[in-house]
Amino acid sequence: MRTQRLGLLALLLVTAVWGTTFPAMKQLTSDLSALQIIWLRFGMAALVLLPLWWGMRRAEWRWGLGLGVLNFVAFWLQIEGLHHTTSNRNAFVTGLNVLIVPLIAWLVLHRKTSWNIWAACALAVVGMCLMFFEDAPWNWGDTLTLCSAVVYAIYILTMEAAALRNQSAPLRATRMAAALASSMFACTTLALLVQPHGMQQLAVQAQSMQAPQWMAMVYLGLIASAVVVVLQAWGQQRVDAMRSAIVFGLEPVFAAITAWWLIDERMGLVAMGGAALIVAALICSQWSPPPALTTRSAARVPLQGKTS
Repeated sequence: MRTQRLGLLALLLVTAVWGTTFPAMKQLTSDLSALQIIWLRFGMAALVLLPLWWGMRRAEWRWGLGLGVLNFVAFWLQIEGLHHTTSNRNAFVTGLNVLIVPLIAWLVLHRKTSWNIWAACALAVVGMCLMFFEDAPWNWGDTLTLCSAVVYAIYILTMEAAALRNQSAPLRATRMAAALASSMFACTTLALLVQPHGMQQLAVQAQSMQAPQWMAMVYLGLIASAVVVVLQAWGQQRVDAMRSAIVFGLEPVFAAITAWWLIDERMGLVAMGGAALIVAALICSQWSPPPALTTRSAARVPLQGKTS
């Protein structure tokens, strides 16, 4: 149980950092494309994590590279969506993976889910609907963000599968994170090379960036990517996918607070009530052990790597 709580704490920290990235990325989307942001962000992360490739086992790089492809697609859709909608809406729609994860697990994996997890999902979705306080109609950016939430739900379940299928020879979270960041960087590089003048446009845009933009990019690359990718891998090897999704449902709460603080996107009383429901959902999800990953098995899914 202590191991699981440490994993939840790590994922909560990951979610808090994620929440701060929405306003930063929103500001960058005015000058950079989604691919350019991902290339710069995960290029930094891959460079910092490069030494962790030393001694990497085959299972670690195979899972890491596959997870990186999924994460690349999710990030690309999310940032493209952010270009067409507000940071608050982007965060709220992204948070719908709280519901999508158990739906996929139930429909595709035929996994039984305890009542408290479903209750927590319902609370979280109601909370996000209340936080969706803007009156503007659903737009193309929201659709892209919803597609991102679906891909990210698949990513969460795949991360859980990586932990469960390698209990006899546990995977190092740090080395998997290095493979994941490298995979995302490689996918983005390939996408830019396919685009006409993709790399040339990236060079021009990078040269025109000002100091505040570079500060935001360094934060996204080092803290929100290199550190967070390691923490997420470490935490999810100790927490099942259902509860991970509930924790990640707090992302719009942190995003709304940061957006209000940095770019003056304000949250009203109804939205605050939605935030309270999401917190209640997190508490509700912890009332009983998860069905897919028991306390005993969680203790056998260790992480030999350190958190960042």
